[in-house]
This record gives sequence, C-alpha cells and structure tokens, in this order.
Amino acid sequence: MKLTEKINKLRKDKNAIILAHYYQIPEIQDIADFVGDSLALAQKAKDSKADIIVFAGVHFMAETAKALNPNSKVLLPDLKAGCSLAESAPLDKFLEFKKDYPDHKVISYINCTADLKTVTDVVCTSSNALQIVESFPKNEKIIFGPDKNLGSYINKISDRNMVLWNGTCEVHDILEAEKVIELKVKNPDAPLVAHPECAAPVLELADYVGSTSGILNYVKNSASKKIIVATESGILHQMQKQSPEKQLIIVPSDETCSCNDCPYMKMITMEKIYNCLANESNEINLSQETIDKSLTPINRMLEISKKHKII
Repeated sequence: MKLTEKINKLRKDKNAIILAHYYQIPEIQDIADFVGDSLALAQKAKDSKADIIVFAGVHFMAETAKALNPNSKVLLPDLKAGCSLAESAPLDKFLEFKKDYPDHKVISYINCTADLKTVTDVVCTSSNALQIVESFPKNEKIIFGPDKNLGSYINKISDRNMVLWNGTCEVHDILEAEKVIELKVKNPDAPLVAHPECAAPVLELADYVGSTSGILNYVKNSASKKIIVATESGILHQMQKQSPEKQLIIVPSDETCSCNDCPYMKMITMEKIYNCLANESNEINLSQETIDKSLTPINRMLEISKKHKII
C-alpha cells in the first residue's frame, strides 16, 4: 500500500482526523481533513468528534487543540516542531516583565505556549487581533505579546499604546524592505500582500496586510494577475490551487532567493504522520490546571470571533 493509503486506512479505523496548517508541505495539505490558519484550526479542533487528532503544525497549535478538546488524543508528528515566537516568551520571564505593569490586562497572540496562555486575559490570532483589542475600552492598559510586529501594527491601526513583549517570528521578521522594494520596482503592476508578523517597514509597503486566510482571500478575489507575497511559502500551494492563472512572487528570505520556509512547520512529514498515527505516539498532554486556565482566554477569543463572524 502507498503511504497515503495506509494513512487513510488508519484514519478510518481509528476515527482520527488530520488538521494541517497552510505552512505544511503540499502533500500534507492535500491529505488533511482540514487546512486552515490558527483561528480556523482552533475552531475545528473544538468541534471535532474524532478520537484522535493528528495535528500537522507546531507545538503550540497542538496544545491549543488539546485544551479545546481534552477528551481526544492529540498527536504531534514531531514533538520538536516548535515555534521561535512561542519560545521567545517563557512563562517565568514573562511574569517578571508583567510585574512592571500590574494593572495591565494581557492579550496573548495564539503563537505562545499553553503556560503563557494561563496568565492571559484573552488570546488572539492575526485574523481577529484588531477585534480582540477593540473589545477592551480605549483607556484599558494592555500588554500584548509575544509578537511585537503584530502588536505594533495593531497599535497603529487601533490608535492604542499597548505595551509590547519583544518577540518576533523568525520567518516573517527576516523579510527585508529592500527585497520588497526590488520586487515592486521589477513588478510595478503587482500588489504586495503581507502578514502582520512582518516588520513595520515591510508592512508600510504593503497594499494589503492580513492573516494567512485573509491573504488567501485577497489573492483569490484580486483582479491582479501578478501578486507579491510576504509570508511563509507554504501558502503558495493553496493560492495556486485557487488561482492557477496568477503569478505569485514570494519575497525571498536571503540573498540566494531561498524560499521563505518555516523550519519547524517543515519538520512534519508524511512518514511522521503515518508513524504517530500507527503507534499513537507523540501525544500532547497538559495538566488539568493548565487546560482549565488556558481555556478561559481561548474560549473568550472564540466567542468574540463568533460575534464578529470571523472564521
């Protein structure tokens, strides 16, 4: 049997589903039961009736799925698939930072550990960050972490002055305005779309700033036949499926024009998905206390997203 057929048989026999992020390799996106960004994946995890959830993503995503669906067995094909952004904000250092702002509420980007979520008032994703921030009164004092680029962008468009934790996503923060300008000069008819985890100089050049799903929708609905894309290159697979007639130009990560890949996302392989499903290995376990404390801000996020019809 081919690997895909083996996975499909195991999935059926074990009442399992595969959830995959847009940054996964094309083969994994194509075999997944659902492909989405962080918000959509959290929503799917919560609603799942599967006995096993195989999460083709990174550690914090699998932790969120476990908190939302504690009765399901959540498996991460490679437990080393972490996140530079989540790792930039360990709980002990964040609590020390928070001592300087005792009267501040905490909004945590979903790209953080379950531990950090336990000291958070509400979680957000790039899809709903603006709505989450604006759910607080204008005069509310807020700490936003761990992504300073996203926080800075939300400060700008919401006219806020949130205190920002000094963390970044290594995949997006590495993209340089100079590379973007070069591409825009060579392709003057191509709009630039950018993820808000990019640094401010890149976002200033963008024609559209949005979440992964937002960028996908923009590209699909755009009349432009050529589009410059400043985010992780895995998104191109779904873009090309939705808009095969469009030329998509990814902003490179370095002078060699290398694709802008997340090394953690790309640690997941078809073989690892098969092995963890066959052996029911690499299970994500959280204490009941962590589940309870992290679930409150996650559920608050989902409620606000539902209210604003953000999916």
